[in-house]
Amino acid sequence: MLKVLGKAKQACDNLSRREAIRVGGLSLFSGMTLPHLLQASEQSGLLPTASADSIILVNLFGGPPHQDMVDLKPNATENVRSIYKPISTAVPGLQICEKMPKIAGIMDRATLIRTYSHKYNSHNPYNVLTGYDGGSDRENYFAKITDHPSMAAVCQHLGQKTKDVPFHVLMPAFPGYSQSLRRAGPYGAYLGSQYDPLFTTIDASVPNEDLKGDYEPQVATGTPKPPTTSSDDLTVDRLNTRKSLLGQLDDQLSRIERKRTVARLDKFRDIAFQLLTSSNTRSAFDISQEAEDTRKRYGDNVMANSALIARRLVEAGSKFITLHWEVKGSNHWDLHGNVFKMLDSHLPQLDQFVEALVLDLEERGLLERTLVVVMGEMGRTPTINKQAGRDHWPQCGFSLLFGGGMKKGCVIGSTDKHAAYPTDRPVSAGDLAATIYHVLGVDSRSTVPDLENRPIHISHGGSPVFEAIS
Repeated sequence: MLKVLGKAKQACDNLSRREAIRVGGLSLFSGMTLPHLLQASEQSGLLPTASADSIILVNLFGGPPHQDMVDLKPNATENVRSIYKPISTAVPGLQICEKMPKIAGIMDRATLIRTYSHKYNSHNPYNVLTGYDGGSDRENYFAKITDHPSMAAVCQHLGQKTKDVPFHVLMPAFPGYSQSLRRAGPYGAYLGSQYDPLFTTIDASVPNEDLKGDYEPQVATGTPKPPTTSSDDLTVDRLNTRKSLLGQLDDQLSRIERKRTVARLDKFRDIAFQLLTSSNTRSAFDISQEAEDTRKRYGDNVMANSALIARRLVEAGSKFITLHWEVKGSNHWDLHGNVFKMLDSHLPQLDQFVEALVLDLEERGLLERTLVVVMGEMGRTPTINKQAGRDHWPQCGFSLLFGGGMKKGCVIGSTDKHAAYPTDRPVSAGDLAATIYHVLGVDSRSTVPDLENRPIHISHGGSPVFEAIS
């Protein structure tokens, strides 16, 4: 029974390469403060019991249109309603888009949050990966040392570890790679570059390399690879650019501090080498070891292969895996134009690999201890624009969560007749981050120190959505 709980090649910001190069993107001087004790735990003496050991977070870069996917409004006016029909799901009374029949069949394993709402109108995965929705859009195009750290970075800072595999892996490449910039969100930021993820590399291909336009759908194929371990060609994000980063050192830093920073960077380089050369890491990326039936089950495209690698990384012991859907050409979700033709391509891919991932984890006994999250940084406008697209709309979006201690067949929140605003139970970026921290066994009330040693709330004022947690 359904229960509703609670009361591009470039994205459209179109930044130039020159703007990207002037970034700061420095996560180089982090790690200058010692870990602080868990503030809330000191007060209560209690930590949440972890219901998840790992998380796979699928970030639909650009902002997926919730009213065409999980919150259809068939009685809305023509310029608002989706062309897709709603279909029944495995949860009585719950309907989603007809283009996602496989996901419809596993909704009895899911919690659907229909009221993800915040004020951060930006394509950076900053709010998704940190829970922070303040700041300014343009400021956070570029990763920098003063950013808030990712949830994965916080978990490591507070003592969570892995052995022989990276803690946080991001596929298929760093956010912003197709726009020649490094978007904020996945980094250690003021906690330290030692908490940056391992970014894979990708040599993706599309059927027509000469096809122009960000809204002409093409399925990208290819498989993410770990960075090379060659000392002459190290491509881990914080290591391959260390000479250029060192050239951007703040003039106020002393010579001693510069030496300490370089020494620390070399230490982290050595750790990265150890991880990249471990047999567990290399094996996790080798999907040729998978049965052909398993590979077909996920699909033959970049994101499907990324999802299969994610499952292998969970088995190997990685804790946080981010699948960032930003690939060559039009493989993004910033759907300002041609929205339905784009979704005709995107939704079948998403439908296939999400079902495959959830069922694969379940069959291997891993789903109960693995949280799978599917979401984007925002929703899309209720009104369809003159380019047959939908524009930015952070006021309302969705998050779909499987496994990892979440309630099954659960729906959180409802929206108005146009899916424009929550009518009850809005869930902020901080609330969702707090929920993820809670199921990972981290007290969401904890603080970490910023560069000035000020205590910063890791959930940025958010609280766990307890009605979604089993």
